[in-house]
Amino acid sequence: MLVTIAVLASLAFVGWLIFRAVKGKPLRAHTISYAIASLTGVYTYAFFLDMDIPQLVKIVVSILLGAALIALAAYLQRRQPGKPD
Repeated sequence: MLVTIAVLASLAFVGWLIFRAVKGKPLRAHTISYAIASLTGVYTYAFFLDMDIPQLVKIVVSILLGAALIALAAYLQRRQPGKPD
């Protein structure tokens, strides 16, 4: 069930991107990042909650994985060269 929701959310996200491109509206980076992070969260929960281990461990692992992905994204963003003034 969760995998189905994740796939439908991915399709809706791609459709939304196409719709905004056709309308000629600009896409802001934080909006795209938020949407990708939300989809990644759904896929993470779908992956871990379908495993045969106790639910508490599943929740803790998915929270730790999410925190690690956020820390990795922040690290990679800091490594990019600064914007010109």
